[in-house]
Amino acid sequence: MGTGRDMGTGRDFCGTENKEKNMILEEFDENKRAVVNPDNLITLVEGMPKTAVTCFSGNTFQRMLKNFGGEKIAETMVANMEIPVYKTTYKGVDLALFMSDVGAPACIAVLEDIYAMGVERVVMFGTCGVLDAAIADCSIIIPDAAIRDEGTSFHYAPPSEEIVVNAKYIGAFKEMLDHIGCSYTVGKTWTTDGVYRETRAKVAKRKEAGCICVDMECSAVAALAQFRDKDVFQFFYAADNLDGETWDMRSLGNLEKLSEKDKVALLAMDFAVGIEGEE
Repeated sequence: MGTGRDMGTGRDFCGTENKEKNMILEEFDENKRAVVNPDNLITLVEGMPKTAVTCFSGNTFQRMLKNFGGEKIAETMVANMEIPVYKTTYKGVDLALFMSDVGAPACIAVLEDIYAMGVERVVMFGTCGVLDAAIADCSIIIPDAAIRDEGTSFHYAPPSEEIVVNAKYIGAFKEMLDHIGCSYTVGKTWTTDGVYRETRAKVAKRKEAGCICVDMECSAVAALAQFRDKDVFQFFYAADNLDGETWDMRSLGNLEKLSEKDKVALLAMDFAVGIEGEE
């Protein structure tokens, strides 16, 4: 199958040099309006809570609905499925609940719609792979920066290798965890959309750059929130281990360590209540 490259000349079929072709991700446009915008498809939802909690695991999300209850008040969709949005009341505070799709492009499209519905702040949690074997399975990781090894964030922020994550809420979340005696690790994440291209050389390079984990959405979520002037807090619970001679899946499977994952969901709900009360 053709690649659109003339391997003999080092140019593509349009005649531009490879270096120029690789600059496409530097074409950031700060204009907030695009050809298609969230408000072309989504309207404000009456009664939509200002704070939402979301995760990526379908099994975890269904248990959240069972544990916390929820009334469907809206929906959005990605190309191949609907994304229901629920309203629940937890500790006397109204919160929205929805499930995020995996991967930066789909995750960001759904978040754009959620913000357009009237949500102002989102607490997001999900798994990550660890680049440090000392980080325990299912333990909490708080990213404070992300390497942008995905394409979506470059449409929401000027080009850079890294982006700051969680600046607004990281202190409050750490305080909450310290108060309840929950251990955690703070550090940089490597956000990549090449899940099967996390090679040993790349893992080593990212570790040298200070990364302690790898995920698929974090840098893009941070860029979107900054671009739209919305709030988001992201945290992970550790899953598979990439820091070894062989890959260790650990609790990556959706049916592993369910009670531990339910405790992580509870952290997200408690934190959402806390930041809602502060606004």
